[in-house]
Amino acid sequence: MARAGLSAEVLTTTAADLADEIGFDRLTLGAVARRCGVKEPSLYSHVENAHALRVRVAGAALSDLADRIADAVAGRSGHDALSAFASAYRDYAAEHPGRFAAARMTTLPPESDAAAAARRHSDLTRALLRGYALGEPAETDAVRLIGAMVLGFVTLEAGGSYAHHPREAQASWAAAVDALDVALRNWPKGS
Repeated sequence: MARAGLSAEVLTTTAADLADEIGFDRLTLGAVARRCGVKEPSLYSHVENAHALRVRVAGAALSDLADRIADAVAGRSGHDALSAFASAYRDYAAEHPGRFAAARMTTLPPESDAAAAARRHSDLTRALLRGYALGEPAETDAVRLIGAMVLGFVTLEAGGSYAHHPREAQASWAAAVDALDVALRNWPKGS
């Protein structure tokens, strides 16, 4: 019998909160059970296994992040949209490091809500790029470049890689977004 108050949604939220505290890579069913004040077997009435719970956390994070991005870029285009888009990712990563790590999960079942939320990110990026009129295959390359720049910067910043220099990370971030905008506006033709 399922314990009163527990549900897949409650476990997902609890796991996401815990991931932000201890890291997504350290998230276990045992840790979630302890946080909920129950024995681990109680969780199996609501989630199949640890991987299924991790996929649920990834889906929730991807969906939340996509909502933030959509709100940030609404009514914007060009550099303004790019800056809002990239900053939404950076802010989310700073506020929710465990959820952000979950959003990068690569083993998502193709028909899951998490996979659908991941596709929404690609759609949002492509919508952003309409303002740059790149066409294919340049648009796909640009999606990958934006992802690499944002994820790379955010990951290095979170790991403390920019703390060794007096220049503020924010100044480098602004310069990187400006440079990315220049690259997108001046994309090589025929590549």
